Formats: sequence, structure tokens, C-alpha cells
Amino acid sequence: MDIWKSKVPAEWVDYNGHMNDAAYATVFSSSLDALMIHVGLDDAGRAKHDYTIFTLETHLKYLAEAHNGQTLRVYVTLLDVDAKRMHLWFTMKNEQDEAIATSEQMVMGMDQTAGKPAPFPQKVYEAILELPLLEKNQWPEAANKPMGIRRKK
Repeated sequence: MDIWKSKVPAEWVDYNGHMNDAAYATVFSSSLDALMIHVGLDDAGRAKHDYTIFTLETHLKYLAEAHNGQTLRVYVTLLDVDAKRMHLWFTMKNEQDEAIATSEQMVMGMDQTAGKPAPFPQKVYEAILELPLLEKNQWPEAANKPMGIRRKK
């Protein structure tokens, strides 16, 4: 599902002439914010439910460069979900519809009053279940993979 779109601003471009690594993280963080809005956790929804989402873990993979003024789009897919967590796969694409970065994220719903994890509010959970969900055998090859130096045997 298409969740975020914008152009690369000049302040995101570093001394190498392309988008800085921190800006990729900013894009994916903004994409999670857009997803929260989509499922009903905008400012009003967070206040109404006294509920928010925290990021527990993220794995960002850089595949290609992004440049000043370039239009970027981010798409989101659920890899897994339960009553209070989402395992998400975000793909950042350029104008040619080529994947230039991915972000795999594990996020958890939080009751802000108790300061503890809690199940998603019912309406939010229903909206989450409407998101595209991949069966495990459909997951991107890079999903759920540990990071490490690959060594020849």
C-alpha cells in the first residue's frame, strides 16, 4: 500500500551528493507516522485512546542512491500482526518504480496511561487488518534476515 510520498529536499543531501543515510531513516519514520494516521492513530486518535505505537526494532537496507529533488514513494506491507504488534516491511521507490531502500520494522502498541504494551484499540486493529498481508512464503527474500559478514567456506 502506498503510504508516503515526497521529494528529497536539499538539506537531506550530503557531501557525497546523495541523500544522507539519516534521511532514509527519517523517510521510514515519517512513513510509520503516515501509517499510524491511516489506521486511526492521528493526533485525535492517540488522544482519544491514550494510545500510541513505539518502534522496537528496525533494519534499514540501502539499495540505491536518492538525489536532490527526486520524488520518493514508500509502500508498506504487513509481514505479521498480533493483538499489539506489527511486523512491517516498507519499500522506498524512486520515480522509475525501482526499490532504493527497505526498512523492516517491529512496532508495538502502547497504553500511554499505563506506560506499557497493550492491545490495539478495536477500530485501530480493524484498520490494521485491512492492510496488505504477505504469507510467510511470500515475504521478500531479505525479510527476517540477520546482519553479518558473509564468509566463503
